[in-house]
Amino acid sequence: MVEKVSQDHALKSVDRVNGLTSDQVQSAREQYGQNVFKEAAKEPLWQKVKRSLSDVATIILIIAAVISLITSIMQGNGHYFESVLIIAIVIINSVLSIYQEGRAEAALDSLKSLEVAQATVKRDGQIKTIPIADIVVGDLMILENGKRISADARLLETTELRVEESALTGESDAIEKDADFESSEEDALGDRLDRVYRGTAVVNGRGVATVTAVGMETEMGKIAGLLGDQKREQTPLQVRLAHLGKRLSVIAILAALVVIGLGIFHGEPLLTLFMTAVSLAVAVVPETLMIIVTITLALGVQKMAKQHAIVRRLPAVETLGSATVIASDKTGTLTQNKMTVRRVWDAQANQIFDDQEIASNLPDVLKFGALSTNVTKPEEEVVGLPTEIAMVNALGEYSEYENLQATYPKVFEIPFNSTRKRMTTVHKVADGYLAITKGAFDVLLPKFPESVHHDATDVNEQFGSKALRVIAVGAVKLASISDEPTEDEVESNMTLLGLVGIIDPPRPESAEAVAQARAAGIKPVMITGDHVVTASAIAREIGILGDEDHALSGAELHKMSDEELDKNVEKYAVYARVTPEDKIRIVKSWQKRGDVVAMTGDGVNDAPALRSADVGIAMGETGTDVAREASAIVLTDDNFATIVHAVEVGRGIYGNIRKTINFLMSANMSEIVIIVAAMIFGWGSPLIATQLLFINLVADGLPGFALSREPVHDNVMNQEPVSPKASIFANGLAGRIMINVILFAVPTLIAQGYGVYVGNPELGNTMAFIVLSLTSILHVFNIRSEESMFKIKFSANPMLVMMAALAGLLTILLVIVPVTQTLFSFVSLTGIAWLITIFLSLVPNIYWEIAKAIKNNK
Repeated sequence: MVEKVSQDHALKSVDRVNGLTSDQVQSAREQYGQNVFKEAAKEPLWQKVKRSLSDVATIILIIAAVISLITSIMQGNGHYFESVLIIAIVIINSVLSIYQEGRAEAALDSLKSLEVAQATVKRDGQIKTIPIADIVVGDLMILENGKRISADARLLETTELRVEESALTGESDAIEKDADFESSEEDALGDRLDRVYRGTAVVNGRGVATVTAVGMETEMGKIAGLLGDQKREQTPLQVRLAHLGKRLSVIAILAALVVIGLGIFHGEPLLTLFMTAVSLAVAVVPETLMIIVTITLALGVQKMAKQHAIVRRLPAVETLGSATVIASDKTGTLTQNKMTVRRVWDAQANQIFDDQEIASNLPDVLKFGALSTNVTKPEEEVVGLPTEIAMVNALGEYSEYENLQATYPKVFEIPFNSTRKRMTTVHKVADGYLAITKGAFDVLLPKFPESVHHDATDVNEQFGSKALRVIAVGAVKLASISDEPTEDEVESNMTLLGLVGIIDPPRPESAEAVAQARAAGIKPVMITGDHVVTASAIAREIGILGDEDHALSGAELHKMSDEELDKNVEKYAVYARVTPEDKIRIVKSWQKRGDVVAMTGDGVNDAPALRSADVGIAMGETGTDVAREASAIVLTDDNFATIVHAVEVGRGIYGNIRKTINFLMSANMSEIVIIVAAMIFGWGSPLIATQLLFINLVADGLPGFALSREPVHDNVMNQEPVSPKASIFANGLAGRIMINVILFAVPTLIAQGYGVYVGNPELGNTMAFIVLSLTSILHVFNIRSEESMFKIKFSANPMLVMMAALAGLLTILLVIVPVTQTLFSFVSLTGIAWLITIFLSLVPNIYWEIAKAIKNNK
């Protein structure tokens, strides 16, 4: 209601001749405030650090570092490498997190870049230039071509005024403004023809308006407030890793208690039990997991960058792969953001030409329609109104337009305005003059002979059904004209040349990208500020609007309660003429269903929804700074197809993270089973702390790092998205890890048992270490694919082969080199012990090759 009161006050108190007095300016400033945006309170650095360290996975890493440090101190061996490495990982992750969030906070600051330094107003009867922060409610603003508007205002006078409002409304074409129009609060922003808004730009004509809202009460200010209010939720990957961390913490505590209990039962010394329990706690935590996940995401960022997608926040890489809904803006993302002539009807020949036929057979309707424009080309790009540029571009080369101008020089013009809804130009020809009129079909139709009305109406309806903007073109030959020709003189007895149908067409690749998204189980949705008819036509053409889908206008959406929207949101594929608040409602409604929503946008009006979506995707070419800073991903080519390609990369990344968890957890969980089982058998733990650390950091760590480079499988886009509610162990991963634990633990215990059997426990412990290390290293080849490991070329990921070979070599050297043999409490193996050890190490690979062969041959 504040805006309504402000508007009423402004309209009643303004002096349309002299503007506000100095006293009125001061009073308005005290009552309504300055024309500035409020800055959101920024989170202190210490709170950011605290929050980044409160993540469960991070806490587990810190605990692991402390336990590792205590172990090293109590043993006095000086092995502090792992604790230092873990702390380094924690610090790196924290710094990256704080840095990325700092970039997001710049979104509000970017709103300031929309401001111009000065504005023109009329006060005390004089035209003045003032800082825009000094504009007050009631000021008379002078609007001129090429100037950005500095506050929301009600128009008092307009002369051919057109305002480009895409940053607020999403509508690509400039809006013709009319001071005589009377809008209501129920009208969409783009339909309020008597209003102008801060942050938009005048592209034609001039006007005078009285300011109705400043600062945070402007439409732009309201968006700034929405942007500050939106909280970014945890990504599905962050939630899953947090759950994993909680489970590991419980397992670590329980395992340590079990080992201590068993040790006391067997009469083991308390210090030995404590060291074994501490080692077990260290073993259960996959120290390299977080850094491998970070590396995997970083590699995904590089892949996406090559495909024109710049990732600003690492977790967004994986989140995009989990997307179930892609809510896309229309203009510039699904379409070319370039008004284009799609159909032309030549009334003289009664023939319709499509855009492919125009170039080879240029009809007069297009030729003379393009001639009756005010298009220029000051540099590289053609400048003018989008519809006029479209007609000129349809001629082919710009030189064709210049030749027409030279052949038919313009001598007079009656410009377009909101009342006439048409434009007439008069051109000199050899035997007189040619008057050409182009404009709205319904306005021009009565000026043509009734004999053409039927055919023209049919074609107009046909073009309109395809959401084409129809422009009628007529002409009349005149022997002479007066010095100041009137409308009646140059717009009478016209011949209908035809109709021109113009639209912002879909990108050529949009339809295929939409089909790929649907095949991948993703629901594509269009959310736009454009009209519902235009949006629906484009959506139907590229496959977003199917037979079972519906379109919803902003006015219809406003009448819906949140409950109604939540219940029916999946029925709608097109949302047209919507506001920034509407976009947030739509995104949140999908999220309530459990969907992961990727939202695209380029304007200031899109920024709040980009922030509230699971993955905000901004346009790099046409997008505003506000949209880019509020997003997680920026497209450098503004292309919907790029999003679909990025989804493929994201899915591949999530697959690699699951492989990493399979790989690391198989070894870590087996270590618990091995130690507990050995304690139950009364053999004592076969693995001491330093040996466990070596396995975790080398045997697991080195091949694990290489898993991040695994290529994306060919069929990844033919699968359903992973549910955000699904555990990271879903789809059989938990079962495979349990099988691996058995496959790791049994051979390792057999190796230890062999040493006990021959009366040499140290030999058994050494064999157990080698078996567990090698089975873990070789296991990396099992989890690369559901196919046999021999069908996956080593050349697909040479880094993995090298890391596995290096880890195997270091393991063998650790056992046979005298210095490390003594340091790690190993003994030399006999020939038969080596043969048994190598065979036992191959057991998991043999099992999985047989299991895959049986499964794939069914």
